[in-house]
Amino acid sequence: MRKAPFLLAMLLPVMVLTPGAAAPEPDNPAATRAALRAAVAESRAAELRSVGLEREAERARDAAQRTAVESAALAARIQQAEAGIAAAEARLALATRERALLREALGREQQPVVHLTAALQQFSRRPLALSVLRPGSVRDAVYLRAMLDSAVPQIQARTAGLRGRLARSRSLRAEALAAAGQLRAQQTRLSERRAELAVRETRQRLASRAASGTADREAERALALAEEARDLDTLIDELDRAGGVRARLAALPGPLLRPARPEEARLAAVSAPAPGPAATTPPAPYLLPVTGRTVVGFGSRRGAGESRGLTLAPRPGAQVVAPAAGRVAFAGPYRGYGRIVIIEHANGWTSLVTGLARSDIAVGEQLVAGAPLGIAAQARPEVTLELRREGEPVNPLRFVG
Repeated sequence: MRKAPFLLAMLLPVMVLTPGAAAPEPDNPAATRAALRAAVAESRAAELRSVGLEREAERARDAAQRTAVESAALAARIQQAEAGIAAAEARLALATRERALLREALGREQQPVVHLTAALQQFSRRPLALSVLRPGSVRDAVYLRAMLDSAVPQIQARTAGLRGRLARSRSLRAEALAAAGQLRAQQTRLSERRAELAVRETRQRLASRAASGTADREAERALALAEEARDLDTLIDELDRAGGVRARLAALPGPLLRPARPEEARLAAVSAPAPGPAATTPPAPYLLPVTGRTVVGFGSRRGAGESRGLTLAPRPGAQVVAPAAGRVAFAGPYRGYGRIVIIEHANGWTSLVTGLARSDIAVGEQLVAGAPLGIAAQARPEVTLELRREGEPVNPLRFVG
């Protein structure tokens, strides 16, 4: 009766096998899941914005307005693809981490099963008919058959958790393959949309060259102000003052026609405009210029003072869009901030976007909300958004829809 104790010794580790303890959570899984939820929400928001802009472009009668809205819709599609890539990467990371943990757990729990399989294989090599030729073999075979009849149900019950883990491993592999496929599709879609936007912007620049004289003069004046300004706050204040003067000049009445009978002409009484409600309405809709996580919030300590805006960490080379409709007051490099864009909105509001690697707009250009401004840096990109009302910083998140 030598085989029975041997096989029993092989079966005991499996029979006492209990469902393994829950595998430890992967490193910072909560942050990965939060990033996944944020990316999915950003993708949906960008999709809704692009659909709305595409409908607006279809209704637009003015060709220039239609082109501007179409560019904004395309930029929203680019941000949708960027958020889709972030979501696919998060799904792939979660599936990969869980598969790695399951692989470790299975490696530990499969050891007794390996011993059991080896014992059963060794036992199966000796046919039952040959046991009759050996004294005691029939009795050993009966004992083993009885032991197996009672052990197999126990083995099946105790290895249910292991089988579940194996099924979960196969499911995770399928999820990882699906996430990788989604990632490749989103990357292809992103490349196509970026190429389409580049073609559209080239056409716009060629079409606007004929009327670029005034824009060139405004750009030169803005650059001169940037060289004279001591810091960014001074530059914004100077641009705000220039914008105020421009608005007051635009509000002046035009020239009056010579009357038919000059001798009957009278001085026209100049009346002040009727006072209306306080012009403090913020620009709406108001958007974040990029999709990404917030690394510095409004009012947070940064350096020697407090942050006057939001600093976002997008994907390398991410699409940057105009947070709201307005006029470009400055676009170009500024010391210590990379390329910046300053946009004047109605009612004395101003947006400042810094950290661009490339800007695709010109001073004096009228933008719609979500219009493409340029792209973020490729290495460690950080884009900062500041919103000001009459020069005073305001938290942009109060108005982001």
